[in-house]
Amino acid sequence: MQDETTPISWEEQGEGAPTTAYTDDNIRHLSDKEHIRTRPGMYIGRLGDGSLPEDGIYVLLKEVIDNSIDEFRMNAGKRIEIDIEDSLRVSVRDYGRGIPQGKLLEAVSQLNTGGKYDSKAFKKSVGLNGVGVKAVNFLSSHFAVRSYRDGKVRELTFERGDLVSDTTQPSADENGTYIYFEPDNDPALFKNYSFHNDIVETMLRNYTYLNTGLAIMFNGRRILSRNGLKDLLTDTMTTDGLYPIVHMKGDDIEIAFTHTDQYGEEFHSFVNGQHTTQGGTHQSAFKEHIAKTIKEFFGKYEYGDIRNGLVAAIAINVEEPVFESQTKIKLGSTYMAPGGESINKYVGDFVKQQVDNYLHIHSDVAEAIENKVKESERERKAMAGVTKLARERSKKANLHNRKLRDCRIHYSDAKNERKEESCIFITEGDSASGSITKSRDVNTQAVFSLRGKPLNSYGLTKKVVYENEEFNLLQAALDIEDGLDTLRYNKVIVATDADVDGMHIRLLTITFFLQFFPDLIKKGHVYVLQTPLFRVRNRRTKIKDKKVIEAADARLTKNEKKTDFITRYCYNEEERQQAIHDLGPDPEITRFKGLGEISPEEFAHFIGPDMRIEQVTLHKTDQVQKLLEYYMGKNTPERQNFIINNLVVEEDIPEED
Repeated sequence: MQDETTPISWEEQGEGAPTTAYTDDNIRHLSDKEHIRTRPGMYIGRLGDGSLPEDGIYVLLKEVIDNSIDEFRMNAGKRIEIDIEDSLRVSVRDYGRGIPQGKLLEAVSQLNTGGKYDSKAFKKSVGLNGVGVKAVNFLSSHFAVRSYRDGKVRELTFERGDLVSDTTQPSADENGTYIYFEPDNDPALFKNYSFHNDIVETMLRNYTYLNTGLAIMFNGRRILSRNGLKDLLTDTMTTDGLYPIVHMKGDDIEIAFTHTDQYGEEFHSFVNGQHTTQGGTHQSAFKEHIAKTIKEFFGKYEYGDIRNGLVAAIAINVEEPVFESQTKIKLGSTYMAPGGESINKYVGDFVKQQVDNYLHIHSDVAEAIENKVKESERERKAMAGVTKLARERSKKANLHNRKLRDCRIHYSDAKNERKEESCIFITEGDSASGSITKSRDVNTQAVFSLRGKPLNSYGLTKKVVYENEEFNLLQAALDIEDGLDTLRYNKVIVATDADVDGMHIRLLTITFFLQFFPDLIKKGHVYVLQTPLFRVRNRRTKIKDKKVIEAADARLTKNEKKTDFITRYCYNEEERQQAIHDLGPDPEITRFKGLGEISPEEFAHFIGPDMRIEQVTLHKTDQVQKLLEYYMGKNTPERQNFIINNLVVEEDIPEED
């Protein structure tokens, strides 16, 4: 028997010996700049190329604008000018007090340095961690800051966080701060990025809704809101309200709401001007107390029936807010201020008093709300039996659900750092799902297989969600029966063939979401997977341009080996022609007719880090109900004439060997 104090060898433990030595040399200290550039995800979330609102370049922009917004909220400067040049370079000029010039260098280049630790200067600010603009500096290839104060301007310029110049000179310009930055296009950071104006404009409009009277000039166009959250609902609702939007303001709170004929509930929430896209304690309190107040007013009804069709927004101001991540998209604070009143009580007291008084005064609005609630109650009771059976069926199916190949990490895993990566591919048939399943990342990518074309759900009641086995299993897989709070996947990606049948399946699937879960689309969770139409390849020995070969090799991952062929995957005819030009002469061309034809090895390229997905969006001008009625409703003569007049027959492009 071995003595307990005797060391046990690696072999005796059943493990191999360490492959490398672990010495003092392995211990490294990273400077502030090195840490941010080495671990950017800790500070700005995902990197991305700018095609999605959560991509890092928009976090950089937000960090700069937040400082200007804080100036406005301190009654210093009512105008902000933002210009984006060539979708690559950004400048932001505010007319606040200007960063104190003596500490300008520290303010933009030293972590844990800032004026917002002093609550007298910034009472209810968003940027409290002393990180924001430093991260912008360190993650930009070029960064400049100017502080205009008291007839002088001090300007600093940097390259990748390193100071290049520091000058001070007289200036007659108004006080304020100017910041210019160009995100670093290093392949490890923002490779092939571009700012999308529509994403930026949505961000800026949210700022103006929360800061009435603030004028933002974006590329020379003025964005302004005079009615706060009421304007937000007016501009974003895709269906008409059943009664005029109810809009109320308090010292540190603002709410707006109405009911519509849509299914589900939809909430927008903000803290200190920050859009909390994942909600938090303030949104939970609002959801609870708006339903509770209406229930107590009528003396009956269930919360679910009251909130069905509710579209609402809340904004509060909190001292020293605590968010659940550096990107500040979910509020974790439970108190309005340290040692002060709880957020739940503050929101509850305001909603109870103001909404109850409003309903007593405006009997027409109370009547419209009750009619909507009664309608929701009747529909819920009508499908109570089928709902129970469907839930039992889905529970059994979930144990051995052939439709779903689940992943390990889910969007609802609150503490998992990779939850934002969680996605589910909705595919047509087993052949396509087989290729994706074999090539996916089992940690973050799930697959749900449709059985051919799903039912056209337009005009049907929610009862069909429970009666139709496929819809019921999809709802259960997403876990959205009771709203998006339990959504299991951040991205719901429709992956169908790029042919007529695939387009039809895509439309039917999106119609299902629009009809019964519109908030899934409005919150930006639904996407369409773009897959290549062509594969163009040629032998290395035939390619004359050495730069083409070098660029292809640079894109190889650590696990990929150089082959005799250089391959390009093309998503349209223009890319095909370019590939033929680059890889000629006489390249080998394959046209993919369906996802099932693409091997799992190749599919890994299309659902990996460079995956091309297009977000399904909704805007006020889309007139969703009219579009659905026209395209997905009964076959009207108008639609038949439209198809006949716009039908284009394209000759199939032959394969070339």
